[in-house]
Amino acid sequence: QVHLAESGGGLVQAGGSLRLSCVVSGDVFTIKHMGWYRQVPGQQRQLVATIGEGGGTEYADSVKGRFTIYRLDNSLTAHLQMDRLKPEATGVYYCAAKGVYRTDGSYYYPGPKNYWGQGTQDTVSA
Repeated sequence: QVHLAESGGGLVQAGGSLRLSCVVSGDVFTIKHMGWYRQVPGQQRQLVATIGEGGGTEYADSVKGRFTIYRLDNSLTAHLQMDRLKPEATGVYYCAAKGVYRTDGSYYYPGPKNYWGQGTQDTVSA
């Protein structure tokens, strides 16, 4: 079992900041990428930022220079620091763990697989 716990969402005024956190738990051996995706009603889920196992990052053009994604040393926790927020950043933010390999210590489960958190609502008021 793999579980993603998200926290840090909420309501903020334009120009403010939020920090999202995602903690992965379970019988995880390694996670290739962790990231955040945003979804608004009627639209597909879109990439906001991802970070690879080696620290390489990718950002949506709309957030470059304002958002920063980073993973802690244990690689099972990721944060998304969102600064100078704009109203268009409003939406449900989903944490994703992609390229996940699982093990119970002696057996390595078939993989890789992708997992998603339940989402957290972030609202940026004008």
